Amino acid sequence: MPIFEYKCSDCEKEFEELVISDRTSVNCPSCGSGRIEKLFSAFSGGSSAGGNPSGSQSGGGCGSFG
Repeated sequence: MPIFEYKCSDCEKEFEELVISDRTSVNCPSCGSGRIEKLFSAFSGGSSAGGNPSGSQSGGGCGSFG
């Protein structure tokens, strides 16, 4: 279930909302308005925290001894 970021057109408050389906109506939690816009956010990409983005291990590899 994706979490989307929104901004209210009335009070300009930004918020996140867990959206279960495309039919879910989203209202601003601050003022209750239904006039909201979906914001674009960065996707994490599933890389491991603190890891190498290329997925390779540093300091040796398959067949390295020592």
